Amino acid sequence: MREFGKSRKLDNVLYDVRGPVVDEAARMEENGTNVLKLNIGNPAPFGFRTPDEVIYDMSRQLTDCEGYSNSKGLFSARKAIMQYAQLKKLPNVTVEDIYTGNGVSELINLSMSALLDNGDEVLVPAPDYPLWTACVTLAGGTAVHYICDEQSEWYPDIEDIKKKITDKTKAIVIINPNNPTGALYPREVLQQIVDVAREHELMIFSDEIYDRLVMDDYEHVSIASLAPDLFCVTFSGLSKSHMIAGYRIGWMVLSGNKALGRDYIEGLNMLSNMRLCSNVPAQSIVQTALGGYQSVGEYIVPGGRIYEQREYVYKALNDIPGISAVKPKAAFYIFPKIDTARFNITNDEQFALDLLREKKILIIHGGGFNWDKPDHFRVVYLPRTEILKDATGKLADFLASYKQK
Repeated sequence: MREFGKSRKLDNVLYDVRGPVVDEAARMEENGTNVLKLNIGNPAPFGFRTPDEVIYDMSRQLTDCEGYSNSKGLFSARKAIMQYAQLKKLPNVTVEDIYTGNGVSELINLSMSALLDNGDEVLVPAPDYPLWTACVTLAGGTAVHYICDEQSEWYPDIEDIKKKITDKTKAIVIINPNNPTGALYPREVLQQIVDVAREHELMIFSDEIYDRLVMDDYEHVSIASLAPDLFCVTFSGLSKSHMIAGYRIGWMVLSGNKALGRDYIEGLNMLSNMRLCSNVPAQSIVQTALGGYQSVGEYIVPGGRIYEQREYVYKALNDIPGISAVKPKAAFYIFPKIDTARFNITNDEQFALDLLREKKILIIHGGGFNWDKPDHFRVVYLPRTEILKDATGKLADFLASYKQK
């Protein structure tokens, strides 16, 4: 009998945010083991609630959301997103430049599929949110990873970017604020990236889903605001800022010199039409969410949950012998470094599995973010401080005697 294997397009695709280590955690849970999941940025299981106003407004509009919307989205949603883009100083944006999606994830896939031919190259950060590399690969392109430098607050290494540009390079991706490192890129670094993109005539894709989760009075700058003469695509959404990851509502905004992408935009429109539209009930609350009181602001200041959990986990991890970490400025992730020589670590996935099996703590190893050394892992610090205290205590206890075999 003929067997049916997976597509060879998947050979170089990974998504270990939900991968083999997560599968093992699921098996353990099925057998009755309680696992602390520090692997995914999903606010709801940790007690973060959707603002009441958002739920109320959606409930009042449900009967108006039973049919398809325009393929790009409801006018009211796109108008609110356009106004938000104007506040972020994105140049040359109209309502027609806004596309809503079932989360940013769908739009990343759509945007790469519309752009890439076999062999085209896209510069993607390392570490990255792995969906970017996966979508470039599935679209027939090649993800070329440029280094983000841990010694420089995890900022992109501009010289490394320059070295990796070829005549096949079409675009550069930035993730700012960054997942998995929690880095926030200052204006000067963004300007350097714009200068490189201008010199080499590259498109810029900027994933800014965490732009409203910035701490310590830092300013988030949208790179598109610095590049009116370039063609930029900026992604954001409500999953994290409004604690509604399950509602699946994100968007992308085309800005700058869109004349450079007329044919590409035709492709985006074709793919957008093919999926009919994104989740209409979720679209219906975009105007409320972006225009109303931003309750996320309470979480990211001293005394707020995300701020205090960040403060705790940063100190607790750095207090563990053999672990060091750069302090995140945004989002709710930290990407600590582990002394591989001290613990004889050569396989970071095995390290994650060993920790899971012994201490029932689920983290994602650095390789899951296309980091090419076995010396990092990501921790999600959404749980309350008392849970993080228990988790970091167990990690310290685990490492006190750990040697990878």
